[in-house]
Amino acid sequence: MSDMTETTPGWLSSDELEMTRARMPILYVEAVPVRVDDSGEVTSVGVLLRMGPDGTVSRTLVSGRVLHHERVRDALLRHLEKDLGPVALPRVPTSLQPFTVAEYFPTQGITPYHDPRQHAVSLAYIVPVTGDCRPRQDALDLVWFSPQEAVSEAVQSEMPGGHGVLLKQALAHAGCAI
Repeated sequence: MSDMTETTPGWLSSDELEMTRARMPILYVEAVPVRVDDSGEVTSVGVLLRMGPDGTVSRTLVSGRVLHHERVRDALLRHLEKDLGPVALPRVPTSLQPFTVAEYFPTQGITPYHDPRQHAVSLAYIVPVTGDCRPRQDALDLVWFSPQEAVSEAVQSEMPGGHGVLLKQALAHAGCAI
């Protein structure tokens, strides 16, 4: 037995992750990137365009797992940089109280949120960004919508798994009159 403690964040192998997903909830963070005016009012909402493993294109929010031994704040920043690029300049809230906790279930209909792979619990945040956003990794594009456009039927219909519901909740939490 070693006296050394592993402090480097890590994750599970693909097989271990699949087995863990089948047995317990996985913790995620989700971020709704927004642009705000000088008075703090939301002027636009950033929605990612992604290609799924099955080849379908959909709209989604910044989202990802919290790694073992990783602070929630660090996970949020890591996923914002991964999805929006290194110069997005996100302003992570000083309080890490999420605007909601979204519970994703593999069975549809339990909550508005669905993930066929797993039961996941997601802490959701509204994060103002001030820099230049350039999607990276698996995001194809980032589109900025007005709050009214973001809740339109056209955009909502392209957001599977409950992300459209989460986006509406974020805008309501931010006080957007829609």
